[in-house]
Amino acid sequence: MCCSSSIERDKALMGEPEAFDISTVKGMKFFDPHVHMTSRTTDDYQAMADAGVVALIEPAFWLGQPRTGLDSFRDYYSSLIGWERFRSSQFGIKHYCTIGLNSREANNESLAEQVMEILPLFIYKEGVVGIGEIGFDDQTAAEEKYYRLQLELAKEAGLPVQVHTPHRDKKKGTQRSMDIALEHGLDPYSVIIDHNNEETVKEVLDRGFFAAFTIYPFTKMGNERMVDIVKQYGAERIMVNSAADWGISDPLAVPKTAALMKMRGLSDQDIELVTYRNAITAFAQSGQIDEADFNAQADLTEKFEGNTILRGGQQPRPDKSSIIIS
Repeated sequence: MCCSSSIERDKALMGEPEAFDISTVKGMKFFDPHVHMTSRTTDDYQAMADAGVVALIEPAFWLGQPRTGLDSFRDYYSSLIGWERFRSSQFGIKHYCTIGLNSREANNESLAEQVMEILPLFIYKEGVVGIGEIGFDDQTAAEEKYYRLQLELAKEAGLPVQVHTPHRDKKKGTQRSMDIALEHGLDPYSVIIDHNNEETVKEVLDRGFFAAFTIYPFTKMGNERMVDIVKQYGAERIMVNSAADWGISDPLAVPKTAALMKMRGLSDQDIELVTYRNAITAFAQSGQIDEADFNAQADLTEKFEGNTILRGGQQPRPDKSSIIIS
């Protein structure tokens, strides 16, 4: 009873939420530079394609519980450059990834040492556009050690870096992440600082880094706040992503944010920069991104190691409005 009355009170204060009208952004193209599709369903791929998402980047991250052996990392990295890349292609979305040892699991040093040994086997593969997501979680000495080692790996490979900034004490962690990247001689233009907020954005931009913002319910950024940030700071070197994963998240966060920006009076040029162009500019420094590859017609007869999501020769878009499943 109390929960119900609380919800009704919140509705009265905020009003009913506005429905997402896909026609608002019809004809626009979107690039989601941080989304964990391993955690998502094929329905999400269909919805993203319908909303105009033509390309995405899937950063390596933790799976919700600690991995206990090197082979689980090896298989996970293999899936990012193999099966997931194939699965995405079946819906006409170009899939890229970043490869790295995430900050949370860097604290298991005996395993982290082994992971560092296999990273060079993956970072030069087709479709790998950066080292990531790496950085700080609890801001421990072990996290810093493996962050530094991976920055050196990025320099050696000539790849951009995708930096995860911590949820706790974010400003300090963000500043430290940038300081260390500069200590290692990285060009800030090759470093994407992710999960920014109002507290960090000015310094990130002032120091020449790319500033990425995660539109994620409750825990990171709302897209109304994002509109205000773009109005205040402009669109240069700013990008938005969904970071949709196994948590309560929205793989349509990028097109929804574009729609809200359009409704709130931002120019089409600024919207394109924030939801498409800036991500391409940042990660194309890997030499792996070519817009001509976007919206390529998938060969639906193709299989990945003998497997396909299109079992029995089905098409990737069933009629979901029908009660009959044939």
